[in-house]
Amino acid sequence: MTEKGMQEVKNPSEQFLEGRKENAIGSAITVTMEGTRPFLVEVQALVSKSPFGYPKRTSNGFDLNRLQILIAVLEKYGKLNLQNQDVFINVVGGIKLSEPAADFAVLLAITSSFLKKPIPFSTAIFGEVGLSGELRKVSHSEKRKKESEKLGFDKIVSAKQYKEISAALNTLQNH
Repeated sequence: MTEKGMQEVKNPSEQFLEGRKENAIGSAITVTMEGTRPFLVEVQALVSKSPFGYPKRTSNGFDLNRLQILIAVLEKYGKLNLQNQDVFINVVGGIKLSEPAADFAVLLAITSSFLKKPIPFSTAIFGEVGLSGELRKVSHSEKRKKESEKLGFDKIVSAKQYKEISAALNTLQNH
């Protein structure tokens, strides 16, 4: 909506990614679906040592209960000790991510922040994370991939490349 009325947004993904910082620690790009249309969205994570005995978990734009589950999976199968770490998640642009395809990006954003290692800038991530640390394929994978490539994301990280989160985390740790 502008002063002149409704204006078409040609590529909403570009607007959601506008102002993104290169080599940002704790930043991951996911591809979410709104109906049958894919959108690229930035997920940011901040992991820092908790000054209190009980770490805080806060989420903006992502289900807090789902975040708790992902942290537990990350601790058990990713071997990251987050028990004394506060974890904050923010989905940029006011988007609410409700589909499980965002799980993997949230998990890798948390890992990136904890390890203080950025995810390569031209990487798009999507996939559902299971309770036993497995990665599951999601619907519309080809559409998600095509939208990512159209916007210059030449590295796609999904359940197609990795079957377990441990393998994906090893790649990030050795990056």
